[in-house]
Amino acid sequence: MTKKERAQGIIEILKKEYPDVKCTLNYETPLQMLIATQLSAQCTDARVNIVTKSLFKKYPDAESFANADYEELCNDIRSTGFYRNKAKNIILCCQRLTEHYCSEIPDSMEELLTLPGTGRKTANLVLGDIFGKPAVVVDTHCIRLSRKTGLTKEEAPEKIEADLKKIIPPDEQLNLCHRFVNHGRLVCTARSPKCEICQIRHLCRTYSHK
Repeated sequence: MTKKERAQGIIEILKKEYPDVKCTLNYETPLQMLIATQLSAQCTDARVNIVTKSLFKKYPDAESFANADYEELCNDIRSTGFYRNKAKNIILCCQRLTEHYCSEIPDSMEELLTLPGTGRKTANLVLGDIFGKPAVVVDTHCIRLSRKTGLTKEEAPEKIEADLKKIIPPDEQLNLCHRFVNHGRLVCTARSPKCEICQIRHLCRTYSHK
C-alpha cells in the first residue's frame, strides 16, 4: 500500500467518524482567529475560549490591541501561559497589521509569517479556516497520528507538512487535520491510546508492529 492509498483510507474512515469538523477555537473575525491561535500555543483551546470571551470585548479590533498597555494585556491573558511573550507578540502583530495591512489579515503564507507570533501552524489555520485555502495544520495531534500511521517519518513540523501535502488532496488537507485533533483527543490519546476501538488501527504502523 502506498502512502497515498493509506492516506485516502484514513481520510474516508475519519470522515465517517467525524463528519462535521471545525476549529475548536471560538472567533467571529479573522483577527480574532489569529489572536486565539497565538494564545493557544502550549494552552488548551478550552482555556483560550474562556479568556477570549472577555478579551475580544475589551479589544475589538487591531487598533485596540496595537495600543494596548503591555502589563494590562499580560494580566488579561495570564492564564494561557507564556503570557509575557504572547502579549508582546500580539501588540507587535497588531501594530504591523495597522501599519502595513490596513488592519486586515493577509491571505498568503509569506505575509502571515511576517507577523510577530505567527508560525506556520497558525498561518495554515488562518489560511484554511478563514480563506478556504489548502492548508496542513501540524499540531501535536497531527504529528503523532501522521507518524503513527506511517504517513511520514519526519519529526520537524515543516517537513511533516511537506510530506502530507504530497499525499493528501488539497481539498481534504484542513479537514483531515481537524479530524486528527478529534481522533487524537477521543481515541488515539498520547498517554493511553484506545487501540481496541480505533477505526484506523488496520492502517496504523504502530499498531501493526505490536
